[in-house]
Amino acid sequence: MTQSKTSDNVNTAVVFEPEFIVGVKKVFEEMIVFNQMLGLKITSVLPQQVTARIDMRNELIGHYAYNRIHGGVISAGLDAMGGLAVMAAIGARHMDESVQQRLQRFGKLGTIDLRVDYLRPGIGEWFELRAEVMRLGSRVASTRMEFLGADGKLLSTAAAAYIVS
Repeated sequence: MTQSKTSDNVNTAVVFEPEFIVGVKKVFEEMIVFNQMLGLKITSVLPQQVTARIDMRNELIGHYAYNRIHGGVISAGLDAMGGLAVMAAIGARHMDESVQQRLQRFGKLGTIDLRVDYLRPGIGEWFELRAEVMRLGSRVASTRMEFLGADGKLLSTAAAAYIVS
């Protein structure tokens, strides 16, 4: 099998097992309780990109007069998505291991640096979040993320570095 790669070491030819996807969703949506509070729901997990959704609700309002999502929700959501992208890239890199072994690798993952650019106000019924790994090294991963409105408009972008070992 020919293996294709995108930016630095992310294997895009990998097809994840259903058990891996279920395990990643369990970690991300259930075990990370803060993600539950944000309402983050994974919509796609691929080695090269992950996507998720946040439905707007009253608890996430940052400006009451405009019904605008709080900037902290955007920042936290983008940070979580960067971590999810790294999880997917690590999972793709170690396909020779069992699903359980790959899922246990996520315990050491942590944010080193995060930069968020707020481009437009976050107003809408729901939002899409996307993330991809730019480089997966043996100790540090670099990511970029996007926060979009339901209409597809780019509302915020982010870049982050994560410790992976």
